[in-house]
Amino acid sequence: MNAQTEKFHIDGPVGKIECALDRAEGSPRGIALVAHPHPLFGGTMDNKVAQTLARTFVQLGYTIYRSNFRGVGETAGEHDNGIGEQDDLLALIQHMRAQPGRADVPLVLAGFSFGTFVLSHVAKRLLDAGKPIERMAFVGTAASRWEVATVPENTLVIHGEVDDTVPIQSVYDWARPQELPVVVIPGGEHFFHRKLHILKRVIVDAWR
Repeated sequence: MNAQTEKFHIDGPVGKIECALDRAEGSPRGIALVAHPHPLFGGTMDNKVAQTLARTFVQLGYTIYRSNFRGVGETAGEHDNGIGEQDDLLALIQHMRAQPGRADVPLVLAGFSFGTFVLSHVAKRLLDAGKPIERMAFVGTAASRWEVATVPENTLVIHGEVDDTVPIQSVYDWARPQELPVVVIPGGEHFFHRKLHILKRVIVDAWR
C-alpha cells in the first residue's frame, strides 16, 4: 500500500466495494481511476503495477481511486469475467464525481492487464453517455485474452517487449486498426520487474 493511502467502502450493485484513495497535494488537476489485473491470478488493487500507476498520477497532481474487483479482499460478489466489474467501476466513478468540487474535473482512466479490458468498456459506456474522459493509460493491455474495446486516440499504450502473458503482437493487432502508437519498454515482461521506474517515466513524460 502507498503511504497515506485511505481505505474505504462504497455500496455497489452486488454489495460493498473495497476502495483506496491517494490524494494529490494541493488542488488536484483531476481525478484518476486505476484498475488492477486479473483477480483469479492474484490481482488486487495493491498489485505493484497498479500502485506504481497510483503513485505516478499522484505525482502528476491527480487524486487517485482504486478498488478491488468482485471477490477480492473485502469486495462482495464473485468474479464476473469483467461484466459486473464494469458496473462496479461505474459506481465508483459516480462516487468520485459526487465528492465536493469533483463533479466536472478531468477524469483519467488507467489500467493494467485485465484492468485494461474492463476499463475499455467502462470508457465506451461513459463516452456513449456523453461523459468526457481526459485521457487513458493502458499498461500490459490484455488484448490476447479479452475483447478490449476501441479506445480514444489519445490513449497511452505501454507494453513490455518480452511479455509472455500478453504477447506484444496481440497488442499491435488490437492497436493497428485504431492507429494507436504502442510504447515498448525494452526487456520489460508482464509485471515490469525492475522496469517500474521506466514505466513511471514514460507516463510522466507523456502527460507533461
